[in-house]
Amino acid sequence: GYAYLAVRSDDNWQAELVVHPGQRRHGSGGHLLAALTASADQARAQLDVWAHGDPPATVTLAHRYGFVRERVLWQMRRPLSALPDIALPPGVTVRTFIPGQDEDAVVAVNRAAFADHPEQGRWTVTDVRLREAEPWFDPAGLFLAESAGRLAGFHWTKVHYGIDDIPGPGGISTAETAATKTDVGEVYVVGLEPTFAGRGLGRALTLIGLHHLRDQGLATVMLYVEDLNQRAIRLYEGLGFTRHRADISYRRAPDVGAQA
Repeated sequence: GYAYLAVRSDDNWQAELVVHPGQRRHGSGGHLLAALTASADQARAQLDVWAHGDPPATVTLAHRYGFVRERVLWQMRRPLSALPDIALPPGVTVRTFIPGQDEDAVVAVNRAAFADHPEQGRWTVTDVRLREAEPWFDPAGLFLAESAGRLAGFHWTKVHYGIDDIPGPGGISTAETAATKTDVGEVYVVGLEPTFAGRGLGRALTLIGLHHLRDQGLATVMLYVEDLNQRAIRLYEGLGFTRHRADISYRRAPDVGAQA
């Protein structure tokens, strides 16, 4: 197993912890979590740890080390068969992303759409360009909706090739439900300029991306959404998505007394 400290700001750390399914229940998770919490306490930092899946053993371990459940991220899925037709709102046109031209507009809409999101709302042009440099990036899979000469929203799709797909629900691989290699599409980001919300544009943009992924020969699509984002969940459920698994972020305040 391993524990990875992904973000190390002055007083707010974020990490993830994974133990191989065949090595669980031998204390590895506890040793790794103890190392993380000791380092965070030394720095007097709040610690958020992501756990993939939600088995009872993870809950018990988190509580033992003083963590409380902070965020729940659903992974939802649907097959890419029998897709509904696309109906764009009046006055809206859609084209694909042009690298070197559209980054500023995408970042502006993304910041407005995700102003309250702890990670997504902080994206900069540099963040977009870093993703453009990734092997998976395809400008033909990033769709921009425009109205009256300005960007109204976008849908950024992604394809995961040959991933170790862990069955849901729960996301925990066992001898009976082993991970298998598969290609899966993703609704990576759907962002709307807030004044365009409630007009059916989010549904239309989502479907444009789903049709694109199906046309790439993919059979399944997934997305991630916060469990508290009920508006988005209703949209996705209306498009045939169902919950596949959940990832949980646990939070722990620093134990200042541990440093005495």
